[in-house]
Amino acid sequence: MAAIGTQSIYETSIKGLLPNKKDWQASGWPIARGSVIGFLLGILPGPGPVIASFVSYAMEKRLSRHPERFGTGAIEGVAGPEAANNSATAGSFIPLLSLGIPTSAIMALFMGALMIHGIQPGPLFINKYPELFWGFIASMYIGNAMLLILNLPLIGIWVRVLKTPYAILFPMILLFCLVGVYTLNSNTTEIIIMLIFGIGGFLLRRLGFEGAPFILAMVLGPMMETSLRQSLLISRGSFAIFYMRPICATLLVVTGMFLLWPLMRKRKQARTSHEN
Repeated sequence: MAAIGTQSIYETSIKGLLPNKKDWQASGWPIARGSVIGFLLGILPGPGPVIASFVSYAMEKRLSRHPERFGTGAIEGVAGPEAANNSATAGSFIPLLSLGIPTSAIMALFMGALMIHGIQPGPLFINKYPELFWGFIASMYIGNAMLLILNLPLIGIWVRVLKTPYAILFPMILLFCLVGVYTLNSNTTEIIIMLIFGIGGFLLRRLGFEGAPFILAMVLGPMMETSLRQSLLISRGSFAIFYMRPICATLLVVTGMFLLWPLMRKRKQARTSHEN
């Protein structure tokens, strides 16, 4: 393991930009799983493309037979999150255009732009503005094609960014973080909080903890707390509302299975290794 603070400049030759047969075989299922995950998370309020990418990456790493390859450029760890990112962006349009409910800040801005022009997203949007709706669909296909045309010739430029010396890159990243935090509320205390959590994240990363669950907790935590309070107000303080209804009970059982599955899997692996 490299010493703390020791970094190396990314150096490689750019060749074989198009995926070969082996790459397609390795990334086929990650792309399919990432597309489904991104679409489902894109429909939900809050998560967005970033969370979908992290969830897809964590799933592919967990399902991989060689998780140690992740973080070294494994194509599964690139194809899955990128598919989830694109799929979440498309999925977020569904509740906006069909129900008039924005699922993220970007979709809220998009909804505001439509309303400025007198267009109200909702159940009647497709009937009233079919040309605009199908224009959105066509723009997604055109946008992906344009990204492909633009990004392939410009890969050399993006790789050069990775060759920036860390003595320059790290201070610039830290400076942008400090400026971004301070401009939110003009509060120096938040800068100290950011530095503390940055140090804590660095230590957790060194200890092998994944970052995706922490990001999920940060994004979904306030929403979960608000929904919990609303549910308890509706039920007048009774927790029976969470298990008396079939949908809630099913979701609780599925959540419990997801929480217990890693523990059961680890216990089974320990028992197998002990028997061998």
